[in-house]
Amino acid sequence: MARILESTSNSRRLIKLTTNDILSIVKEYQRIVPRGCDYEIIRNYLDDTVIYIPEDI
Repeated sequence: MARILESTSNSRRLIKLTTNDILSIVKEYQRIVPRGCDYEIIRNYLDDTVIYIPEDI
């Protein structure tokens, strides 16, 4: 599960992903975006999609 790491050096937080998190995102990406699309089409598909990953609490 993903873990949010607080950063003391700046205002951005880091999200540490596990291998399973990354594979889950890739699987979801492959489900959403048809093969052989160009960059602009991929952007349009992903702009209209929300992908969630669980956070480790």
